[in-house]
Amino acid sequence: MEQTLTLYAVKGIPLVKPGDDLFEIINKAISKSSEKLQNGDIIVIAQKIVSKVENRIISLNDVEPSREALKIALETDKDPRQIELVLRESREIIRHRPGVIIVEQNLGIIMANAGIDHSNIENEGDEEQVLLLPEDPDETCRKLQTQIRETLNVSIGVIINDSVGRAWRVGTTGLAIGVAGLPAVVDLRGEKDIFGRELLVSEQAVADELASAASLLQGQASEKLPVVIVRGFNSDAPHQNASALIRDKEMDMFR
Repeated sequence: MEQTLTLYAVKGIPLVKPGDDLFEIINKAISKSSEKLQNGDIIVIAQKIVSKVENRIISLNDVEPSREALKIALETDKDPRQIELVLRESREIIRHRPGVIIVEQNLGIIMANAGIDHSNIENEGDEEQVLLLPEDPDETCRKLQTQIRETLNVSIGVIINDSVGRAWRVGTTGLAIGVAGLPAVVDLRGEKDIFGRELLVSEQAVADELASAASLLQGQASEKLPVVIVRGFNSDAPHQNASALIRDKEMDMFR
């Protein structure tokens, strides 16, 4: 059987603001397009619009740096107010150097600057605003999945993705930080390869792969395409949330 994976970016998603209804925005944009959601589709949503809707916007003018933040700011040549937010949004500082601080963010993800972002954030006057990651992206995915099922009678999966760098590769790639309605990881251990050898360690991070594919359409600058529909992915593996993608600390050779 021929296998095809199709991705299309949903046009017409407006600039969102705190308190907006994410379901209504996405549903309206899809309704205006030539497409309709189908059972098995996966909606991939850029973290930035989720954070804005959930009012994860912080003005740096309102942040008072702690003594630790001031110390790390000197060592990294970064704004101490932003360092203070990084500390609040993190479980542990992994390491830092001038220009960057690597942490275990509160969601358990190892990332730079706790995912705090300046880009594509509206500022008023001299007020500099930054955007934090959603507090519970898995729950946001689950709620949106439920709304779509109950309102449109369609069973879908939902991913919230973010762009992250990697310690051992150049450039950013899409990462799933929230997942509902699909397997985040497919465990292939115990299956056979094409020569009949048993797979011993193979686990496929399908949510990250789908998140990365979608990010090619979403873009990183002024594309205004934060929502992507993925069609054609099928798996009988158990559904999981994004935490299934996080390696246990004792298994992490890079810490």
